[in-house]
Amino acid sequence: MEAGGLPLELWRMILAYLHLPDLGRCSLVCRAWYELILSLDSTRWRQLCLGCTECRHPNWPNQPDVEPESWREAFKQHYLASKTWTKNALDLESSVCFSLFRRRRERRTLSVGPGHEFDSLGSALAMASLYDRIVLFPGVYEEQGEIILKVPVEIVGHGKLGEVALLASIDQHCSTTRLCNLIFMPAWFSPIMYKTTSGHVQFDNCNFENGHIQVHGPGTCQVKFCTFKNTHVFLHNVPLCVLENCEFVGSENNSVTVEGHPSADKNWAYKYLLGLIKSSPSLLPTEDSDFLMSLDLESRDQAWSPRTCDIVIEGSQSPTSPASSSPKPGSKAGSQEAEVGSDGERVAQTPDSSDGGLSPSGEDEDEDQLTYRLSYQVQGPRPVLGGSFLGPPLPGASIQLPSCLVLHSLQQELQKDKEAMALASSVQGCLIRKCLFRDGKGGVFVCSYGRAKMEGNIFRNLTYAVRCIHNSKIVMLRNDIYRCRASGIFLRLEGGGLIAGNNIYHNAEAGVDIRKKSNPLILCNQIHHGLRSGIVVLGNGKGVIRNNQIFSNKEAGIYILYHGNPIVSGNHIFKGRAAGIAVNENGKGLITENVIRENQWGGVDIRRGGIPVLRSNLICFGYSDGVVVGDEGKGLIEGNTIYANKGCGVWMMSSSLPHVTSNHVSYNGLYGVAVFSQKDGSSEFPGGHGAQENFSEDGDAILWETELEKDDDPLRRPITVALVESNSINHNGASGLYVQSSEALHVITNVIHANGDRGITVAQSSQLTRVANNSISCNRQSGVKVEAQCKVELRGNGIYDNRGHGIITKGDSTVVVENDIIGNRGSGLQLLPRSDTKVIKNRIHSFRAYGIAVRGRAKALVQENIIFQGKTNKTIFQQISNNRECIMQNNKFLVFKKKSDTWRLVNPPARPHLENSLRGPSAAHSGQKVTAMATRISARVEGGYHSNRSIFCTIL
Repeated sequence: MEAGGLPLELWRMILAYLHLPDLGRCSLVCRAWYELILSLDSTRWRQLCLGCTECRHPNWPNQPDVEPESWREAFKQHYLASKTWTKNALDLESSVCFSLFRRRRERRTLSVGPGHEFDSLGSALAMASLYDRIVLFPGVYEEQGEIILKVPVEIVGHGKLGEVALLASIDQHCSTTRLCNLIFMPAWFSPIMYKTTSGHVQFDNCNFENGHIQVHGPGTCQVKFCTFKNTHVFLHNVPLCVLENCEFVGSENNSVTVEGHPSADKNWAYKYLLGLIKSSPSLLPTEDSDFLMSLDLESRDQAWSPRTCDIVIEGSQSPTSPASSSPKPGSKAGSQEAEVGSDGERVAQTPDSSDGGLSPSGEDEDEDQLTYRLSYQVQGPRPVLGGSFLGPPLPGASIQLPSCLVLHSLQQELQKDKEAMALASSVQGCLIRKCLFRDGKGGVFVCSYGRAKMEGNIFRNLTYAVRCIHNSKIVMLRNDIYRCRASGIFLRLEGGGLIAGNNIYHNAEAGVDIRKKSNPLILCNQIHHGLRSGIVVLGNGKGVIRNNQIFSNKEAGIYILYHGNPIVSGNHIFKGRAAGIAVNENGKGLITENVIRENQWGGVDIRRGGIPVLRSNLICFGYSDGVVVGDEGKGLIEGNTIYANKGCGVWMMSSSLPHVTSNHVSYNGLYGVAVFSQKDGSSEFPGGHGAQENFSEDGDAILWETELEKDDDPLRRPITVALVESNSINHNGASGLYVQSSEALHVITNVIHANGDRGITVAQSSQLTRVANNSISCNRQSGVKVEAQCKVELRGNGIYDNRGHGIITKGDSTVVVENDIIGNRGSGLQLLPRSDTKVIKNRIHSFRAYGIAVRGRAKALVQENIIFQGKTNKTIFQQISNNRECIMQNNKFLVFKKKSDTWRLVNPPARPHLENSLRGPSAAHSGQKVTAMATRISARVEGGYHSNRSIFCTIL
């Protein structure tokens, strides 16, 4: 095109009137003309594509309002579709091949209809030769007998779709056939509209109504831009079939059934279809693609982005930190001295400045009042996720997540997991792509070793979207599944595969239901706003659930029961209206490195034989407790960060035997760890929810007991006593550890620091509560308080710098052996009336009050202790009333000689001594089967921190 010619806009206007052959010739003139023809994409090429009677909108039926990337390319694909069904002619041999080539070049067009060459399809087929084209003109064609296709032909309806209706039952016995622009209805004698057992059939732009289509391996099919109304597509042992851009409406059963393992015997079309699939654009996301799908929801602006690596704290989510709590009523504002209550406990009113774990010596005391210096070091809170320390939750603040807890894109996950990448790239059996399934009973049913891959489909308003059973495998990528009347995706009887990048929401049952030894990989999905749970795993179901967003579901985000045993890692489970993860009815599971936040009930709920491994999770900002271990709950709770929940950090109920170890429990609104065993027998449930979700397929939970596997998991070793071991419990609103239990408990090697009430409160303990090798420091009231009729052993603990007494005991069987009770603002050890205590080989000091104070008729054996003197106007030992039951033997009393004296805790050094502590992971094996009815646990709790029960104390 020479310079000085017509403007390009005018050329485009002129060329827009050309027909397809003329456009092709113009594109061959020169490079400039070629580019000019390409520039007509949104005008002439769009007009040609939409004007073709054999074509529909390229993004039909899911996104007909979205423009394709290229109208010219879409039109090219439509045009080539009418040619490619004859590809097998190239593979025929010698003379037969030449004969077929001649037939293809000389193919005829046979016209059927009133006033044309033939008046019925059957008569035209009787005269047809290889690859002839049969054109049906507008009308209704009803065949009275079964039509058998013996030669490859092309059957095309003339005019607009809907003007040609064919009532027939067709059985294909030839190698290939194409049908286009037709309305199919079943004949009066059979519901089967089309059937093939060996050949390849191609349907383009057809409608099928109220019948069946059957394809048996090694037969294949390619279906594009078709509508199926109450029509069932049955694919049996197919090596490869492709359904693209189709609509399935109003099915009374399954829309598509894929049955049987793909046939090893493949016809000519297998390689052609495989090449077509590989050459077409993939729906797998790229590194730069946005994983979040558009949500037609009010909350889509609050969706959790996979690129986000911090948590923003809203003002309504952050419980009041202990440091900012107001003084108790009746106290003297600004008082520097602690008040002594009626039970002898001291309550300090000074601001909390002991966060760093330093001795209070010199904090608010005059140098003139110091008697001596006692050198020791308090063990403070341990580092948490990523080595960072979580401070007080502040409105509008954010928590930076370590890399192990940040959501990854689907592409990143596939690159890390070669097995998942192989699954995502594989195509076997049936490929269903960009289709719409709506307003029917079932979507896709894969059974009996079947294989199916589904990409970019929409499933809506169905009873269920996808069922995969009996050793079948599915691959589901980037599908939308919503408003199903039952579960969205259902796997049972060892079904498996890959479920990745899907948007699953607003379903009446679970988003994904895994049972009976099914073992899928569930990766990078959004599962949200379900009317029940997000994912359920039961009946020996397994699976890997990784890197998903599970949020705003009405019941548990993930529910594991009846020996379900999945691996749950790297998920973000948030804003659920019940528990984040519930493990119930002998459920198991390895639950690691998840972010579980802002759920209405417990972040993780374990009960009735549940025995999970809960490791390295961030459980935060819940509106109830962080972890709830209910009746018969067991498992290993290890290395988790349980932070800023409005209830307790960990709530343990009766008959539960968990191993709670190496967790960081901080800034929770109530107790750090609470152990209760009192039941109230109530059958009510918070929020009006029922007692239990009915996941038994036949409605009877006991049916699962016939399939339960033996518990042979090496991670779960049996224990007989609940363990709270090696945790960092700090800055919680009430006591760090509260015990009201009739069962034995071991509390070993924990750091209990700067909590808003006492460090440890034992309100009830008819069995022995053993407290050993703990660091209990800087708590707002006493370090340890033991109520009446409790059996407690305190051994090897370091009890430092608490604002009340070091230890208060009313217990009738308390043993205090080899502890360091140093620097507390009340007495080091206070023995109240009617207590029975053995105090042996301790080092005791109170800076302000007595080392040991005995009040009333307390029974005590005080033997071989080292007791330091406090202020000059205080004594080391105080005994109120003449109590002959208090026996003092072989104690060493150290008094100051001069102000500059400095004493050190040596031989042994300051306690606790942690080098000999037991740190190996352990957990309990599964317990006995219990009833399905949930029970609620409640307990009387002293003080103003608790309202008779856990905020959350019931399972679904």
